[in-house]
Amino acid sequence: MKTTLLNKAALTTGSALLLTAMMGSAHAEPTGYDQLTFQTEVKEEAQNDEVRASLYKKAQATDSKALATTLNTSINNALKIAKRYPSVTVSTGQQRTYPSYDKNNKIIGWTGQANIDLKSTDFAATSQLIADLQETLVMENLSFGVSDTKKDALEQKLMTSASRAFQQQAKNLTSAWNARGYRVVNVNLNTGSNYPRPMYSAMSMKSDSLESVPSQSFESGNSTISVTANGTIELTK
Repeated sequence: MKTTLLNKAALTTGSALLLTAMMGSAHAEPTGYDQLTFQTEVKEEAQNDEVRASLYKKAQATDSKALATTLNTSINNALKIAKRYPSVTVSTGQQRTYPSYDKNNKIIGWTGQANIDLKSTDFAATSQLIADLQETLVMENLSFGVSDTKKDALEQKLMTSASRAFQQQAKNLTSAWNARGYRVVNVNLNTGSNYPRPMYSAMSMKSDSLESVPSQSFESGNSTISVTANGTIELTK
């Protein structure tokens, strides 16, 4: 969540309004004026334009060196395949290794897992890359969201709307309290996003069939981007 402190504020239509009237607020030095603290919120739905996925290789071996060789070879091959898809950002993810013990607490083997993470706004390329990687790797999770570029642009627009909404509500409250005017004591702009829950997949490892894994069609859904403006104004009687 981002927070921006403004000296002035303005508003459009606020979908959520929390109003608290404070006479001689204990959080500010007395000025002889009435202070009102309230909040306005604006939000907008945006189509998810980014897909994220994580796949992994899990293996067992009698010694840690053999295990590392298996995992590293698998991930290196996956990275080579991923280079065919330049529109997909690929990075190595979590890696975990732990021993197995016998009843005498002696290490008798090792188990490990190595992940590869994908991120892209190119759904078609990502879907095909996932299908290629699923020949040897297992899908751990798949999720959709709004890319940083799109989210930042939308938040900038909503900050203006939230500011205007705050100002309009301040004018309404000034009239309701029969005041001559008001001044802004403080205003904070807070951004937030409500993303859909991640979609999890438990695809099996390479099957006995020689056929390749088909690519999956994506339905990305929407996310809600919101900005709230909360602060205090001081009424002039």
